[in-house]
Amino acid sequence: MTDTPPQGAMQVQGNPILYSRPEPLNAQAHQGLGVRRIDRPFGFAAAANVVPVVVTEFPQVALSCPIIFAGDKYQPLAVMGLNAGQNLYVGDSGLFQTGVYIPAYVRRYPFVLAADEKRENMVVCIDRDAPMVGDLPDLALFDSAGQPTDYTKGCIEFCNNFEVEVRRTESFISLLTELDLFETRTASFTPQNPDGTAAGPPQQIAEFFAVSEEKVKALPDDKMRQLVNSGALSQVYAHLISLFGWDRLIGLALQRAGQQPQVANLN
Repeated sequence: MTDTPPQGAMQVQGNPILYSRPEPLNAQAHQGLGVRRIDRPFGFAAAANVVPVVVTEFPQVALSCPIIFAGDKYQPLAVMGLNAGQNLYVGDSGLFQTGVYIPAYVRRYPFVLAADEKRENMVVCIDRDAPMVGDLPDLALFDSAGQPTDYTKGCIEFCNNFEVEVRRTESFISLLTELDLFETRTASFTPQNPDGTAAGPPQQIAEFFAVSEEKVKALPDDKMRQLVNSGALSQVYAHLISLFGWDRLIGLALQRAGQQPQVANLN
């Protein structure tokens, strides 16, 4: 169980996506602070065109947007925008569109687990620059005795549970890597005239890693049973189904631009 450290016990190295100034949570530094209700509760995610997700979220995410893998560690990401700095699912109100699944990575904000400078321990942090963190809070971080409130304890538990899912996701990625199931894919679309005819050549909008369905089908029986018994096969197909969500993203982007919806091409 990760707990809050004493003041000055460790320093956090690097900032994860969405976080500007994560600080180790402790009573001395954060007494009197807490989380307050704000008008745009998810405005902090409005510029995040991709959001990390864990493998147990794949079925829910697949109903809303594409799930891709990125980087040399094949980090799974929910794609929420076609351009950097724009989340197409967060409106001017600072709210997600109705029916869109909100990843746990977003829901845990402004809290996060981070490694200390020696990468030996994990510490609960809070983004001090988060718009909902401040004085006169609706939900205090610590009580008058300097102990974490029930709200803070719940947030710490959420962060710990999320870290368990991160480890499960790493095992999932390791299995897919061991079985050599990843391939490079691209998503593109062809601009269309109002009558449906092509208005120009295809335009590539993304290059990413995805699981190869052909490689999955070619697995020997013992390896396929390994995928099935571990539960990984259902998550793989949730990922593959999610890739149809490129059409939705393109439609949202063009809708904002006042243009006609287009259809994505995957290669």
